[in-house]
Amino acid sequence: MGPGKTESRLIQRRKARGTLAAALIDPEDFTAKEAGSVARRAQEAGVSLILVGGSTIANQQQLDDVVSQVKLNVTIPVILFPGNITGISQHADAILFSSLLNSSNTYFIIGAQAIGAVQVKRYGLEAIPMGYLVFGEQSSAGFVGQVRGIPAGKPRIAVMYALAAQYLGMRTLYLEAGSGAAEVVLPQTIAAVRKHYQGLLIVGGGITDEERAGQAAEAGADIIVIGNLLQTKGFESKLSKIVKTINK
Repeated sequence: MGPGKTESRLIQRRKARGTLAAALIDPEDFTAKEAGSVARRAQEAGVSLILVGGSTIANQQQLDDVVSQVKLNVTIPVILFPGNITGISQHADAILFSSLLNSSNTYFIIGAQAIGAVQVKRYGLEAIPMGYLVFGEQSSAGFVGQVRGIPAGKPRIAVMYALAAQYLGMRTLYLEAGSGAAEVVLPQTIAAVRKHYQGLLIVGGGITDEERAGQAAEAGADIIVIGNLLQTKGFESKLSKIVKTINK
């Protein structure tokens, strides 16, 4: 099965605009009404997609309410970024159907995916196959997902996993430093992965200004995820600068 409607739209937009920005909304950080407002303002600032998800989502109703409100406020794709089976909502356009490749627990590599697959099928969600790699040891994603964090200065390890993801048919790869991370995925690591991996390359974690975003874009990221910045007052100005920088 090849790319669906939403995935194809992202690929075409990437070709037309350059590196894209994604706004990540965690339902545990916003009420549904707040999430809708943040999503609308993020779209006005130039982001190309909204991701909804988090590592510790427990309230399914809150997730559904947030996704529904976001959908009412934007015209760009709204895509689920689940950390577990509780991250699935029928109201989204698509889901990043991801495998946490460097987890030490098979539940996060294939167990949760097997359980969640039935629900994805039932809802008719477009599934975007994705490999997920977490760097370092300090993030919530790493703690919850029981990862063996990839050392920041070891790009060859990231390349090994990236190639494995590609050969397993994962058309998207996410390099994650972690929400609110003090350190980002290093540009040299992004560049090394980009040299070998042929699918959509997503980079996130700790990117809160145009300098870091520009470095990631120049290194080869196709999509840059902005999360924590959205919780700051007047984020629109900084987000707009990020979008303009990476679209160059």
